[in-house]
Amino acid sequence: MQLNLQKPLLFFDIESTGLSIPVNSIIELSFVKVFPGGEERIKTWKIKPWDYERGCQRPIEPGASAVNGVTDDMLVDCPTFFELAEEIASWISGSDLAGFNSQKFDLPMLAEEFERVALAGKPLDIDLHAPLMVDVQNIFHAMEPRNLKAAYRFYCGGEDFENAHTAEADTIATYKVLQAQLDRYPDQLKNDVKQLSSFTNRRVVDFSGHLVYNDAGEAVINFGKHKGKTARQVFETEESYFDWIRQGSFDLDTKRQFEKLREKFKLEKLALKWQS
Repeated sequence: MQLNLQKPLLFFDIESTGLSIPVNSIIELSFVKVFPGGEERIKTWKIKPWDYERGCQRPIEPGASAVNGVTDDMLVDCPTFFELAEEIASWISGSDLAGFNSQKFDLPMLAEEFERVALAGKPLDIDLHAPLMVDVQNIFHAMEPRNLKAAYRFYCGGEDFENAHTAEADTIATYKVLQAQLDRYPDQLKNDVKQLSSFTNRRVVDFSGHLVYNDAGEAVINFGKHKGKTARQVFETEESYFDWIRQGSFDLDTKRQFEKLREKFKLEKLALKWQS
C-alpha cells in the first residue's frame, strides 16, 4: 500500500560502535525519504565515530563489529558526524520520522550526535522532538511480536532480506514492512502518519524515557529515588537533583530536557514573585 502522506516521511536506521548512547557513536546512517505521491530518495553515510573529548576516532566495540560487520579501519577516511551534520539535518528538515525500534535507540543516538555537535561549536536549528515518529517495531509487537527479520519474513513474502544489519538494508526493509502492515491491518491501522505515530508512541519527555508525561501532561521522573514524582515537585523540594542530572552520565538529550524544565519552573517562580 502506498503511504498516505501530507509531508515527507523519513525512514532511518543506524549502526553504531556499541549500545550505550552516552559513550558510543554512529558509524553508519541510512535514510529512505518517502514523499507525498510515492517518490523515494535514499542516502547512506559511512561515518568516522569521533570522541570529542579525546579528539580521536572512537573504537568499535567487538560485539558491535561482530553484528554489523564494520571494523575501525573501514572508517578512517570517512567524514565525522560533525562534518556531515548540516547535510543530515537538511534531509530531516520538514519530515516526520519512521524506523524499527528507533524510539528506544536510533532516535536517542541521533539526538546525542546532534547535541555533541552543538557542544563542539556547531549548534543547528533541529529539534528531533518536533516530528511525528512512527516506530514500525511497536506496530509489529502489538500485532505479531518478533524482530525485523521475522517481520520482513512475515509481512513481505516469507523470504529473508539480504544484508541484514546494514543500515540501508534495515531501513528499506522497515519501509516495506510498514507498507505491508497497512495492507494487512486496514481495520486497525489508518494510512495516516499522525495516527500511526499515536499508535506507536511512548509518552516520553526525553528519548531515553527518564522523564515521561502523566495523564495531566506533566513531566514525571521515571527512575531512581524520585520515580513517580513530577519534575516540578522535585524542583520545589530538591533542586540540587537537577544539578546531579547535569553532572551525571546521562544522555545529552536527557540533560537538556531537565534543564529546560528547570528554566521553565524558575521563570514561573519569578513571575509569581513579581505578581505578589
